[in-house]
Amino acid sequence: MRTRAFLAFALTIAGPLIGISYGQEPPGLAVAEVHQSVHHDVSRPLREIPAISVHVGEPKVEIPLRLIHPNEVKPSENDPVIQQSTGTGIATTPGKGFDGVGVSRYAPSDANGAAGTNQYVQWVNVAFAVFDKTTGAILYPPPPATSAAGNTLWSGFGGPCEVNNDGDPIVQYDKAANRWVMSQISYTNGPPFYQCVAVSTTPDATGSYARYAFQYNNFNDYGKLGVWPDGYYASFNMFQGNSFIGSKVCAYDRTAMLAGAPATQQCFQLSSAYGGLLPSDLDGTIAPPDGSPNFFVAFGTNALRLWKFHADWTTPANTTLTGPIMIPVAAFTMACNGGACIPQSETTQKLDSLGDRLMYRLAYRRFSDGHEAMVVNHSVTASNGIVGVRWYELRNPDGATMASGTPILYQQGTFAPDSTYRWMGSVAMDNAGNIGLGYSVSSGTIHPGIRFTGRAPSDPLGLLGSEISILEGTGSQTKTLARWGDYTSLSVDPTDDCTLWYTNQYLKSNGTFNWSTRIDSFQFTGCPASSSQFTLTVAKNGTGTGTVTSSDSKIACGATCSAAYASGAQVTLTAVADSGATFAGWSGGGCSGTSPCTVTVNANTTVTATFNTVPVQQQFTLTVTKSGTGNGSISSSPAGISCGSTCSAVFNSGTVVTLTANPVGSSAFLGWSGGGCSGTGSCIVTLNADTTVTATFNNVKRKGPG
Repeated sequence: MRTRAFLAFALTIAGPLIGISYGQEPPGLAVAEVHQSVHHDVSRPLREIPAISVHVGEPKVEIPLRLIHPNEVKPSENDPVIQQSTGTGIATTPGKGFDGVGVSRYAPSDANGAAGTNQYVQWVNVAFAVFDKTTGAILYPPPPATSAAGNTLWSGFGGPCEVNNDGDPIVQYDKAANRWVMSQISYTNGPPFYQCVAVSTTPDATGSYARYAFQYNNFNDYGKLGVWPDGYYASFNMFQGNSFIGSKVCAYDRTAMLAGAPATQQCFQLSSAYGGLLPSDLDGTIAPPDGSPNFFVAFGTNALRLWKFHADWTTPANTTLTGPIMIPVAAFTMACNGGACIPQSETTQKLDSLGDRLMYRLAYRRFSDGHEAMVVNHSVTASNGIVGVRWYELRNPDGATMASGTPILYQQGTFAPDSTYRWMGSVAMDNAGNIGLGYSVSSGTIHPGIRFTGRAPSDPLGLLGSEISILEGTGSQTKTLARWGDYTSLSVDPTDDCTLWYTNQYLKSNGTFNWSTRIDSFQFTGCPASSSQFTLTVAKNGTGTGTVTSSDSKIACGATCSAAYASGAQVTLTAVADSGATFAGWSGGGCSGTSPCTVTVNANTTVTATFNTVPVQQQFTLTVTKSGTGNGSISSSPAGISCGSTCSAVFNSGTVVTLTANPVGSSAFLGWSGGGCSGTGSCIVTLNADTTVTATFNNVKRKGPG
């Protein structure tokens, strides 16, 4: 949230500031700036911190600080990949939906949020709330409050992060660590300016946080955050005074922050030729290949620009940013030429498209067959001035990873099936490869609303399915307020890696500074891809006693399970899923619904318990250790990688070993990394040095009770 008061102040700043270098071309030749956080601590639990109320005063409007590119995107007469009718549609199951936070007197909403294991956290502009994702009930702040000011998270922290509540928030759920990551800007009374970042110490968003303040000499506008195995990666549009000086990309030390330890940031300042970069954000349970850089993407003239950011936390001098790599895409024109042209019913006021940048998130996923994919979107002029959503899927090239090769454009499309305007999108993929896209809609005959669409991997490339309404607005934004949304958020539920959660803003009635938000979830049919069934059979011996047997040892029941029982005995069955599984229900023998279930043994009976399974990544590491310059040994941890006889025998330097990854049970081999190994199948390693080779498997566990 940037106020007009800030703009007036910013115009007084002049001249380059120490520590910032401009116009490094190409950026890969620059040396990363390395700075320690200016302050850090670990808070007491959020649930014990009194919520700060959002100050309600004069209306405050975020100033649209525009990105000015020397190579302005040229208008395209006709969008060559426009989709002017909906596809056949992908079957969708609606999930939980409820109203989110609404804040008066501030605009736009900056609506974003994420799902955790049991909670959904939404942060809009200057206020946030923690919801029970099953019931939609607010868990924090306590009633009667319905939201807390963003700087509540930094209560007792000291400095500008505690005092200021300046918005531009991001909420993330680090799925690999099961931690929340919360971030907002602090600019009031700057320079200097700050990014305030808090990482939870547990999966509970109402618990304690490791808190950090990172400092910048120029205004770090429109911060976006991506979770990656080796860091939290951020992008900012940097302004010196009111002049755009280029994007800044930074990496925060994730390992240190998860431990609540002192943390550094490593940053590169790009020139004013580059703006609106987004960092890649990891979805799913399968990590990128070892050592993979984070990817940053922005758009240029009929192209996507891609950078690779590799942070070296041990030797920062080895940190690199390479790019931009140009990936040609179909010709497009920025929506509204980057400004406001979205019509609404019952008013002449037009809404801002924010068409001068990509829309959050750049969602990355690695699949069980080894391929990598990223999806992203932005708003374009589709036809006859109508605005639609342009979306892309990038993939790794054949025979290479995204890290080692140049990502390719796998598919693209512009969703504009009718005369309704569509913009402010957010896109993501589930673990089955289905793509979901949420966005705002409006026209001269309807109020702004919220809808989504999607596609299955089997659908024709570039084609999205039928449109589904999340909420049809009942009000339009009036008077002179054009700012709308700024960004929205489509996130993936970590518990099933299938459910998609979307949040966006709408109005219940005509007016200004009276927006509301909606949080909604949905799931595409076919995700999860599989389930496991366990059958317990009750077998009588004649007319009296009998036994109970199970097709899987994990079905739990009373002592009569393994003992003889009499006719009419009752057996209580309990379905206790392994971690990550979801109990789907009972069938047969009079059992139904949730666990436990009691069966009366009056006849031969078969009872089936069904569980949804979630792919779980497993890694097996083979380590080659040399003894001096000659002999050595090979060991695998855990056992599961096979190779020639030299695996268990002493070898000489230069020995060639063929490694074979053998999946166990229902495991699927994903690929090799390290030691010159990559891809699938067998791998040949020359043992000339200490070597660590990792084989990654997608293990679909049989989830069951017990």
